[in-house]
Amino acid sequence: MKIKHSKSRKGDLAEYYAVTWLWDNGYEVFLNAGCSGPIDMIAIKEGAVTLIDVKTSYFKSRNKRNKAGNSAYSPGGRTEEQKEMGVNFLGFDPNTRELRFVEHKDEQSD
Repeated sequence: MKIKHSKSRKGDLAEYYAVTWLWDNGYEVFLNAGCSGPIDMIAIKEGAVTLIDVKTSYFKSRNKRNKAGNSAYSPGGRTEEQKEMGVNFLGFDPNTRELRFVEHKDEQSD
């Protein structure tokens, strides 16, 4: 039986998985102390600082998958503030519990 969670609970779950995944990949992780803002966490590895916003993937339709066979992901783009800060999206697939950094397309500001 699949358990249904609220949207905020799904986000919490994604962030917890993100922290452990980042640890496993050699990062030190610092969480946002509040529940809002342009980033969810700061990750540091070998002196490089990465600002991260965790995004949960979702299906646009029940059977839609991308070429790699993963769930469709459509978070929209980064906000202007996130672009200026250099924030990276870390995508979480709730079905497989896999994480990956999202490649940002060249986003043009108007």
